Amino acid sequence: MILLSIHNLSLPIEDPVLKFLLVLVIILAAPLLLNKIKVPHLLGLIIAGAIIGPNGFNVLSRDSSIVVTGTTGLLYIMFLAGLEIDMGDFKKNKWKSLTFGIYTFTVPFVLGYLGGYYILHFSMLTSILFASLFSSHTLIAYPLVSKLGIAKNKAVNITVGGTMITDILALLVLAVIVGMSQGDVGTEFWVKLSVSFIVFALIVLIVFPIIGRWFFKRVEDKISQYIFVLVMIYLAAMLAELAGVEAIIGAFFAGLALNRLIPHTSSLMNRVEFVGNAIFIPFFLISVGMLIDFKVFFKSWETLEVAGIMLVASIGGKYLSAIATQKTFRLTKEEGKLIFGLSSASAAATLASVMVGYNIILSETETGEPVRLLNEHVLNGSILLILISCTISSFISMASAQKIAESDNEDTVSGTTHEEENILLAINHEETVERMVNLGILIKAHSNTEDLFALNVINEDKNESSVKNAEKLLHQAADAAAAADVKLQALKRYDNDVINGVNNVIKEQKITDLIIGLEDEKGFSPSFVYNLYNGYLQNDDVNVLVYHAAQPLSTIKKYAVMIPENADKDAGFFHALLRVWNIARNSGATVVFYAPENIIDILQKIMKKASIEAEFIIMSTWQDGERTAAQLKDDEALIILMAKRGMKSYIPRMRLIPELLNRNLSDNNYLLIFPFSEYDKNSPEIRSVGNHGDFVEIGNVIQKIFK
Repeated sequence: MILLSIHNLSLPIEDPVLKFLLVLVIILAAPLLLNKIKVPHLLGLIIAGAIIGPNGFNVLSRDSSIVVTGTTGLLYIMFLAGLEIDMGDFKKNKWKSLTFGIYTFTVPFVLGYLGGYYILHFSMLTSILFASLFSSHTLIAYPLVSKLGIAKNKAVNITVGGTMITDILALLVLAVIVGMSQGDVGTEFWVKLSVSFIVFALIVLIVFPIIGRWFFKRVEDKISQYIFVLVMIYLAAMLAELAGVEAIIGAFFAGLALNRLIPHTSSLMNRVEFVGNAIFIPFFLISVGMLIDFKVFFKSWETLEVAGIMLVASIGGKYLSAIATQKTFRLTKEEGKLIFGLSSASAAATLASVMVGYNIILSETETGEPVRLLNEHVLNGSILLILISCTISSFISMASAQKIAESDNEDTVSGTTHEEENILLAINHEETVERMVNLGILIKAHSNTEDLFALNVINEDKNESSVKNAEKLLHQAADAAAAADVKLQALKRYDNDVINGVNNVIKEQKITDLIIGLEDEKGFSPSFVYNLYNGYLQNDDVNVLVYHAAQPLSTIKKYAVMIPENADKDAGFFHALLRVWNIARNSGATVVFYAPENIIDILQKIMKKASIEAEFIIMSTWQDGERTAAQLKDDEALIILMAKRGMKSYIPRMRLIPELLNRNLSDNNYLLIFPFSEYDKNSPEIRSVGNHGDFVEIGNVIQKIFK
């Protein structure tokens, strides 16, 4: 009783502490309870919103706090869709996305128009707006798909790209119908709408990346970086509204704009996804559920009739569109189901259009009742459509995504055990620790979360200060990896010789890749070069990567990759090439390969199976490559595939590379990769391929070429 009197408990709950606590309990309980009965927790959050909302037990009101947080969740879903899309695949599949966008807009639109005009006897204007409700869709199941690790699947890419197209078209129809209902559609209207949208798109897609690159170069504070991302989301949403389109389009464009600046394996991406999936997106789903009122369906047969037509037009139209896309592009049956699952949910744009149409009053009856563009039966029917479509979307998407993920796992070229990929970071300087961890995460396979090691060798007299310094560096490395949800194993070793200590750990932990960091000011010192060639490179079955980072990985626009003649004849070439491929895929940066013609042919064959944004330039002589490297711009980085003496691709001029880099690229990022010169006897094939479908395809092609 004391507790009740303190909080003055009444329904709906107004106390902010109790209110937020209740929502958090729902967010916590939904996955725990529903996963046991194979029900997607997204659906559980919507149902929970209906139960506690004003149309249920009225425990919580759908007030401004719920709406604001829920709106952020909606923008977050669209932002993540743009952020996680693989730009290489997106460009490769742009015509497929356009085709699907036309399918998924036209088919439901036609069905909706026929139902509205000929069955429900709406006016032509109302029928067009009614039909547009079913053309758009909300990627409500996208977090499920992303969590399963298939966000880069072709079907997902096509659906995300098509979503942008169909939502823009549906919202443009809304803008036109609103204008026509108010009698101000003419040449001026079309010119204004077109110009404003183009200006909006140019600002977001061109200016935002410039601002983002400038910000990330100068601000390293993790909290400030995340707040900056939120600012960009809302700023793009506001610009979209000023341009005459819905805020969700702005959020999607913001994701595209920041796509290359937030690597998919980075700690910032992990924070963006974590906060969105933990707080904002669940709030949105609960807020959607609060709109559901089951009672209205027992009050009027007309509401049920309208709802039935809406369900047939929306879900039936989306199903036919997905099947048409599957048949057109010869996708698998599960990919077709995934397209249908992702595109079948109606929520955001549908709700926005319904509310706008409902609030437009065309005239009044003799009794003074308003005649609305969309009546209350359509409004209530849209609520049922949201509930049923989100249910179908959640179940279909989860089922098909799981089967696709399982298929990818079965097709993985090599397993994901420690014997196949273990990356060792030889850390020794505080300023290089986080950079090396970020590179290690960038080059590794997505599925492996425990294959990263950090080592500090204490070669002094085991005094207390050196031990504390080692523990500090290792703790710093573990924290940097944990921020990206990667488990790093910290290793502290006592040895009189650093190189011997590193080499012994390589043998003990079956290391496949050794990363050594260069200090910014020193670069390649004579002592480092001596230790490199006479120490680290004596391991014949390990990739050795020498890394210099002058700026964050996320701000690199382009990588120039130099590959020497006969590199394809070296044992570790394809292993090293996959590291380069991982950098390109995970960072989204463009890669320009400078290589002899025969190697360019190999690279282009791989490109047919797995896309990165790449250009190919034939390098006639090694000196041509050196001149190109010396002319890199500030936001460009260099990767060189090197060779040890005795390897097929070795040339004496490689000994001059350290001096060239010290002289010309002290302010640039660069990476030297020394491929292993012979196979580990326990791993005679390609030893590093990710657990992602596209990486599997790369591995398949590489194996065929290698054989």
